[in-house]
Amino acid sequence: MTEPVKIDYDPLWGAPSPGESRWPPALAVVAALALQVRLPEKLTMGKTWILPTLELAALIALIVVNPSHLDHRSRDVRPISLALISILSATNGVSLLLLIHNLLKGSKVAGQAVSGRPLIYSAIAIWATGVIAFGLWYWEIDRGGPIKRCSPDHDAPDFLFPQMENPGVHPHGPWHPRFIDYLYLSMTNSSAFSPTDTLPLTTRAKVLMAIQSLASLATIAVVGARAVNILN
Repeated sequence: MTEPVKIDYDPLWGAPSPGESRWPPALAVVAALALQVRLPEKLTMGKTWILPTLELAALIALIVVNPSHLDHRSRDVRPISLALISILSATNGVSLLLLIHNLLKGSKVAGQAVSGRPLIYSAIAIWATGVIAFGLWYWEIDRGGPIKRCSPDHDAPDFLFPQMENPGVHPHGPWHPRFIDYLYLSMTNSSAFSPTDTLPLTTRAKVLMAIQSLASLATIAVVGARAVNILN
C-alpha cells in the first residue's frame, strides 16, 4: 500500500498575532451607539437610551479590564465582548424589522407621517450599525478572538485573507489581520452581498456572512427603494 504523501505546510496565519489596540473596536462601538440613539423611538425596543446604555456599560467594563493593548497577557473577558456584540446586533436587527414593518403598514414614525428623508436617514444608520456589528463579530470569532490569536494554540482561521495566500505582499514578517481588516470585510459584504477578496472558511463564518447579506439587502432594496419612491 502506498503511504500518503505528507506535505510540510506552514501557513502564514499559523504565527501568533503580536496583539492589537483596544481602541479601534471601542471607537467603532461608540459610533454604533451614537447611530442607535439617533433613531426614532418607533424603531427601537422601548426607550432609545436603554439598550445603548447597557452596551456602553459593557464597553466600559472591557476597557477597564483591558484598557489599551490586547495580547497573550491580557485578561480574557470574551463573554462580555460577545454579550455586547449580541445586544448590538439584536437591537439593530429589531430596528430593521420595525422599519420595514412601518413601511409596509404605512404607519407613522415618531408620531409623524412617514416621509422619504427620515426613512433614508434611518436606513443609513441601520446599515452602518450593521457593518460595525458584523465587523465586530468577525473580529471576535476568527481563530478564537483577538486574545487567543496571540497564542500558538489559536483556533483554525475562519477567514482567508489575500495576504495569507500571497505572503510576498507583506515583506516585513508574518501578516496578521487587525480590526480594520474585519470591518472592511463587513463593509464589502454589506455592499456586494457576497464575499469579495476575503473568503469564509468555516460554517459559522458563512452563516454570519449570509445573515449580513440578507439584512443589508433588505435595508438597501426594500427600505431604500420605498424611501426614494416617497421623496417629495
